[in-house]
Amino acid sequence: MSKKIAIGGDHAGFDYKQQLVTFLEKEGYEVKDFGPFSDASVDYPDYVHPLCDAIESGEFRQGIVVCGSGNGVAITANKHQGIRAAICWNNDLAALSRQHNDANVISIPARFVPYELAQEMVGTFLNTEFEGGRHANRVNKIACK
Repeated sequence: MSKKIAIGGDHAGFDYKQQLVTFLEKEGYEVKDFGPFSDASVDYPDYVHPLCDAIESGEFRQGIVVCGSGNGVAITANKHQGIRAAICWNNDLAALSRQHNDANVISIPARFVPYELAQEMVGTFLNTEFEGGRHANRVNKIACK
């Protein structure tokens, strides 16, 4: 398992992002924070696109995006052909996003889940493997050519 992780989001996810960086570093991850770097209002695509570019280039295997609803950052991430971003609001979804969809980005809705659950979902996401098998055929059909 790669111990490098990319993280980013928007102003509404700033506090959770900061806490997750600390958590991940304590878990031994090398974290690249794509921003934002304060809770001042920002445009999330300015941070999510570079994060996704870094995953698509192979610099990172997985990423975490955090915003108020999880929607804007996930929609932006999923514009990239090599990204499968999953909005998660419980631990089962975090596990299934990896097991069945080989998601490589987890999207956290900071305004709708407590931080402790966000941290638990990130841990599950990062430690759950893709099952492959029948799911691989489906995943291979996701990207537009």
